[in-house]
Amino acid sequence: MVRKTKEDAELTKRRIMDAARAVFLRRGVSRSTLEHIATEANVTRGAVYWHFKNKTEIFHAIREQVFLPLFDKVDDVLSHVPDSSKDPLSQIEASLCQTIQDLDASQTQREIYEIIMIKCEYVDEFAAVLHQILDNCSSLVEKYELAYQRAQAKNLIAPKLSAHALALDTHLFFGGLLHMWIKDSKGTQFRHQAIEMIKAHIDLRRKL
Repeated sequence: MVRKTKEDAELTKRRIMDAARAVFLRRGVSRSTLEHIATEANVTRGAVYWHFKNKTEIFHAIREQVFLPLFDKVDDVLSHVPDSSKDPLSQIEASLCQTIQDLDASQTQREIYEIIMIKCEYVDEFAAVLHQILDNCSSLVEKYELAYQRAQAKNLIAPKLSAHALALDTHLFFGGLLHMWIKDSKGTQFRHQAIEMIKAHIDLRRKL
C-alpha cells in the first residue's frame, strides 16, 4: 500500500511537470501561475504545493530533466583515460553533435530548451536561476578546457592558442547555435546544418 502511494505521488508529480511544460510553452513562464498549471494537470493547487513550493521550483525540476543528462553525457564523451589514443577534438565534436541528435530525437527536450532559452525572463525570483545557469556554463567550459589541454598535449592545436579561450569560444558558439536551432522550428535555416557547423568549428582548431 505504501509503495502504491509513493508510485501515485510520483505519477502526480510527473503530470504536474508535464502540465507546467505545456503551460510555460503556451503562456511564457512569467505569465503562468500555479493555478494554470493545476488546471492543466487536472489536480488541485494543494496537490501542486505538495510537490513544489513555488513556480521557480517547478522550473528547476523541468530544467534538470535536460541539464543532468547533458552533464552525464558530456562526462561520458569527454572522459579522459590515461594514455588514451582518443582524439580530444573529436571527443568535443562528438559531445556537441550528441546534444543536437538528442534534441532532434526528443520533443520533450526541445520544448524544455525552448522554455529555458526563449520563454523565460530571468528577473525577480528567476534572477537566481540565471546565476545557476551561468554556474552550469562555467562547469561545461571547464570540461571543454581540459579536453583542449589534452589536444595541445597531443600537438593537435597550435601551442599559442589558449585552452581556456578555445573552451569559452566553443561554449559560446554552441550556445548561439542551440538558440538559433530552437528558433528554427521549421528546420529550414539552421537545424539541417548544425552537425556540419559543429564539424567546421572543430576543424578550424586543428593544427595544419
